[in-house]
Amino acid sequence: MKAFWNSYKSSLILLASILTGGILGMILGPKAVVVEPLGTLFINLMFMIIVPLVFFSVSSAIANMSGMKRLGKIMGNTFLVFTLTALTAAVIGLLGAVIANPTKGLNASAFSTLMAKTAEATTKAENVTLLGQLVKTFTVSDFSMLFSKSNMLQLIVFSILLGVSTALVGEKGKPVAKFLSSASSVMMKIVEIIMYYAPIGLGCYFASVIGQLGTQILQGYAKVFVLYLVLTVIYYFGFFTLYAFIAGGKQGIKNFWRNSVAPSVTALATCSSAACIPVNLEYSKRMGVPDDIAETVIPLGANTHKDGSVFGGVMKITFIFGLFGRNMADPKALLGILVVSFLVGAVMGAIPNGGMIGEMLILSVYGFPPEVLPIIAVISTIIDAPATLLNSTGNTVCSMMVARLVEGKDWLKHAIEPEKKKDLNPIRG
Repeated sequence: MKAFWNSYKSSLILLASILTGGILGMILGPKAVVVEPLGTLFINLMFMIIVPLVFFSVSSAIANMSGMKRLGKIMGNTFLVFTLTALTAAVIGLLGAVIANPTKGLNASAFSTLMAKTAEATTKAENVTLLGQLVKTFTVSDFSMLFSKSNMLQLIVFSILLGVSTALVGEKGKPVAKFLSSASSVMMKIVEIIMYYAPIGLGCYFASVIGQLGTQILQGYAKVFVLYLVLTVIYYFGFFTLYAFIAGGKQGIKNFWRNSVAPSVTALATCSSAACIPVNLEYSKRMGVPDDIAETVIPLGANTHKDGSVFGGVMKITFIFGLFGRNMADPKALLGILVVSFLVGAVMGAIPNGGMIGEMLILSVYGFPPEVLPIIAVISTIIDAPATLLNSTGNTVCSMMVARLVEGKDWLKHAIEPEKKKDLNPIRG
């Protein structure tokens, strides 16, 4: 019980505060708006830290990758596999959200107050051409504009360029890399301090939301959770099997499922990709993955490869699109959802314990007001366990695919021959 509490403590406390806030909102109704300032305080604190946090975290992670040259081939194929699987997850999640719209049947007029705050931003976005939007999405016309939460993607692009340039400079860039790393640690400590206030802030804000919007939004959350579980089952059993087959044929499937129980149980028990690294390393090697590949893919994947978080990004975007009546049938909107959900799961995943950075990225890209943050933050809490299962266990099967690309089609044959001689039981220990 103590181990369970330590693993789920943060999520349980946050969920309890949200439930308490929801009950308070149902009891008080519109009068619950009196506690909204306490929630606004938390939201403002999070938006206050987002720019320096993203800048230092992303640039530091890249600037300190000293092994890029030595492990160039492994890193390149790892990036390819992570990108393709994350995009696959985004497409599957989007198809699921379109087919089983979790906001279908909700009364959009109840959200008129928040909708009014997004009307101007929506109008401006519709008046920009596709190429013009592409330019605005990734660049700004002045350096000072990077210091705005409204230009998050542009800030990420600059941070990546700075990180790569620092790494390429070599010895001269080490002082900069060290500074970025130290500053990143400081920013994360600030976020950790702010998150102590999260239960109070989110609880109060959620009370205000339920008080003003009514209980119908709870139906939407229930639908999101059920849809996420269905997608998790499909992706876990269906696509992990497909990935294992691509990596090593029928033998790859056998090796993966024979060694997938421990990583999966650990993911569900700890709800932490980082905590799963030791187990994932051991069992990916038992799957036949060479040591150097496993020791590169697994730690890197724990931070930057999160297919479950990609699913979550799709759920959050489509949820607020449905609430605010935005059109998802438009090709540009669909493409945007795929790209942003990919960034939520991949780029933002590089920020460990980064609070609600993914949610804030969604708001900044689509122009939703800060008041929407608690609405989609609830989704992160209710999908935490299945998301970790996909995030963490997915890294083991990805390590198999990287081994296939690096070592060639016969990689598994060579890998399992020594194991047969040792008569190693893959589920022992």
